[in-house]
Amino acid sequence: MSGRVLRLVCTAALATGVLLAPVPAVAAPGPGPTGVGANPGPSASVGAGAGAGGPEARSAAHLLTSLQQRYRDAERATETYNATAEKLGKQRAEVARLDGRLVRARLSLHDSRGAAGRLARQQYQNSSGFSSYLRLLLTRDPQRALNEGQVLRQLSRERVRTVDRLAGSERHTDALARRARKALDAQLTLAERQRKERDEVRGRLKEVEKLLASLTARQLAELDALEEQGTRVAQRKLVTSGALSSVRAPSPKGQEAVEYAVRQVGKPYRWGGEGPAAYDCSGLTSQAWDHAGQPIPRTSQEQWARLPRIPLTELRPGDLVVYFPEATHVAMYMGDGMVVQAPRPGTRIKISPIAANPVLGAVRPDPAGKPVQRYTPPALPPGAADGPDGSAR
Repeated sequence: MSGRVLRLVCTAALATGVLLAPVPAVAAPGPGPTGVGANPGPSASVGAGAGAGGPEARSAAHLLTSLQQRYRDAERATETYNATAEKLGKQRAEVARLDGRLVRARLSLHDSRGAAGRLARQQYQNSSGFSSYLRLLLTRDPQRALNEGQVLRQLSRERVRTVDRLAGSERHTDALARRARKALDAQLTLAERQRKERDEVRGRLKEVEKLLASLTARQLAELDALEEQGTRVAQRKLVTSGALSSVRAPSPKGQEAVEYAVRQVGKPYRWGGEGPAAYDCSGLTSQAWDHAGQPIPRTSQEQWARLPRIPLTELRPGDLVVYFPEATHVAMYMGDGMVVQAPRPGTRIKISPIAANPVLGAVRPDPAGKPVQRYTPPALPPGAADGPDGSAR
């Protein structure tokens, strides 16, 4: 969210001393495959829109649902943008690689043409009106003529090979040129798609900005209280269900990933951000694991689709918790029912209860990693976390 939006929210909230906390999607559709962790929220808010009659006439539940849906739409658009940006980066590298090969092929073709030209000149300069057979009949030294004939045959074979190399170089260069043109066309197409997706993200965020700007300080306070209540109820339900794992130690790489993510606490959320100054949700998790020496996919959808899935009962620090049926949000598990996450535009990276959003499932970037013998959770900066029950700690 832009600084202008944040100032709008803060101005309204400071009037009553209340700030709108990060809003989880408590009114999201039913739970995903795990069947746990979904924060159902107030039943009256399910499927409700902004409502009619102006901001004052809307209930807090309706407003919360509307705001959550806008954040989900923005995050979905952000992850789509991130996926295209990743493809565009790979396509640019492919174009550069093909361009390099094309330059080398053209140099080789130039050399082949030069060799063919030299052979043509030599053949012209050494040509005569007599055939090899006639020279053999007229020569006084038949053996010498035979030897010369062998040399001429060798030269002829070399000329054939040179011509073949020239033809092969021309075909190779033409094929590379076609591939380079095709790759460049694909790059331009991806760049245009990225531009459209960027505009969609900005449009989604403007919808959030418009809704926030329409709220009163009282409504902000009500949303804050409702959000805290929903998170507290969902977290208690998840913890008491026994779905979460007992205390487990991370792998060495998982420990490095957690420590990296915790060091980013307090930095702002920025859509498309991959650090070091700001991150979005999957930018934080992908960079943390990349720092640990285990590259993983860039987007939350790809992390959910390509990384090994694990039940919540086996969660250990460093594992990734994925949210919403579309897998549009991701956080890193820290243990004790808490995750570190980049929540949404306008917020900062923080430690939150795992049930702050409806849980879809969990994945493990390093399934073969063995737990460390001794694990000390990283120290958290003051005010970085909410308690497991949704209250501040």
